[in-house]
Amino acid sequence: MSHFKKAMFGQFARIGKALSSGHRLEILEFLSQCDYSVEELAKACGLSVANTSHHLQQLRQAGLVTSRKQGQHVHYRLESDAVPALLDALRGTATRHLTQVEELVSVYLTSKDELEPVSRNDLMRRTKEGSVTVIDVRPAVEYAAGHVPGAVNIPLARLRTVVDEIDPENEVIAYCRGPYCILAFDAVELLRKKGYRASRLEDGFPEWKRAGL
Repeated sequence: MSHFKKAMFGQFARIGKALSSGHRLEILEFLSQCDYSVEELAKACGLSVANTSHHLQQLRQAGLVTSRKQGQHVHYRLESDAVPALLDALRGTATRHLTQVEELVSVYLTSKDELEPVSRNDLMRRTKEGSVTVIDVRPAVEYAAGHVPGAVNIPLARLRTVVDEIDPENEVIAYCRGPYCILAFDAVELLRKKGYRASRLEDGFPEWKRAGL
């Protein structure tokens, strides 16, 4: 039995080892949105293609991602919906137990928006009432792979040029990849400076999808 436990814990540790890199966690966050090629991930993460490929191999060996060949490119996707749940648990544990996480949130995010975000249930209710405009500020490829029903895709870079076209009568709710995705914070900051009533969704599309919404 002791040998069995050691062997099992050794296998569990493979997942921990695969997650022990900030770059690999960022890659998993992107793949939680949609499939990406190695080249696309490299550009999104600001890494070389070779370095990105190495991180992806580590994740694949741990069973967290899978790949497929499409033409001259290799595309990656998450192995299952359990991976975003794992990331959420990791993020929640770090938030509760690491003071550095709270400090980073305070410096980089709370300074942009101190107000409480909108919950998923509240957003559903207000969407049905037609009292809000929901914008998805992720890139178009991520929006196309799945989005909150009724949301309009306005990536952050484009929002700066079309912000005046948004209905000023409605409150605007912005969301992106997750609770710490800075895109939504920047969108809300921009909208408020333009005089809009704007808020963030409490998390992002992966959490919305996992909640069965």
